[in-house]
Amino acid sequence: MTREEAIAYVQAQTACATIEAMGMVAENAHRQANGLSIAYGVEQFHAVIERYGIHHNAVLKIFQEAS
Repeated sequence: MTREEAIAYVQAQTACATIEAMGMVAENAHRQANGLSIAYGVEQFHAVIERYGIHHNAVLKIFQEAS
């Protein structure tokens, strides 16, 4: 993958992670508004970053491997 493709890939993964996290935030807000405990905590939000491979070391590796 070229450097430009790597950048586009990371941006796409970031967009997907953002959408998922926004859904998690919305679900937490909905549950709190209805007097329920939140569904997602810090660990689940960190898991999104891992799942989409957009943590610091993963992104550096993607860019290092780009030709």
